[in-house]
Amino acid sequence: MAKETADLPLRHDAASRFVPFVIAAMVYLAALALAGAMLVASAVGGWTQGLRGTLTVHILPNPAGAAATAKDLAKALTLLRANPQVAAARALDEKASRALLKPWLGAGATAPEIPVPRLIDIRLRRGAKVDVTALAARLREAVPGAELDDHRRWLGRLLGLAGSLETIALLVLMLAAAAAALAVVFAARAGLAVHKRAIEILHLIGARDTYIAVQFQRRAFMQALMGGVIGLGAAVASLLAMGKLFGGVELFGLNQVRFGPLHWTALAALAPGAALIAMAAARFTVLRSLARRL
Repeated sequence: MAKETADLPLRHDAASRFVPFVIAAMVYLAALALAGAMLVASAVGGWTQGLRGTLTVHILPNPAGAAATAKDLAKALTLLRANPQVAAARALDEKASRALLKPWLGAGATAPEIPVPRLIDIRLRRGAKVDVTALAARLREAVPGAELDDHRRWLGRLLGLAGSLETIALLVLMLAAAAAALAVVFAARAGLAVHKRAIEILHLIGARDTYIAVQFQRRAFMQALMGGVIGLGAAVASLLAMGKLFGGVELFGLNQVRFGPLHWTALAALAPGAALIAMAAARFTVLRSLARRL
């Protein structure tokens, strides 16, 4: 961008010196909130895609604490495979079942003396319509302790949680934008007060309000862009550091989620977005004040 005009020495205004730091802080917080929302959205999308068109059977240990037998599994598999809506039914071995419980139960999930439910993974045919209630009743009749899970309740709660987190992220973005705009408005008003005499002289020699506003908005744009780049750089560094720190933590599969080009593009847009908001806020403030003749 071209060098700022020197009709108004805005570069030396004390009131505007804090603007880049405020913008940097706001962009930093906005980037972390947006990254968190995108991370959750990606994870939920992966879980939803993976569970769509599937059912799971849990065969619980009997009251005496004994695990399900091979006979129980065979009965359940025979019943499921006889259903025309079922494309495939596969029993997970005990090792795989314990591995699925490990993130929640820790090392205790691998203790052989602790019985764990046996799981059957069911893949439905495309467009299949299954009477889950009737199928669950038939399973319980054939194999006591068998429970059929269609994931709807779990996915509903998960989607609700994801929606809440996305709403919070949106609110953070809006608050950050508002705070950045208010900082620019304050700096612009202070600049108008400091340079009141110079602005009056510019008016006397024929300068229009828009000419004066351009100088303020250019200054605000450059300051906000500088602060936005700083805040965005700090946010990216923080995200990369957290990725390395928590990359090995198997929390609900979040360690498997990676940002793609669209995610990084959305984060990168925060810096120029903050600059545009600052420019618009400065222009609006100056034109409105000048219309009232300061």
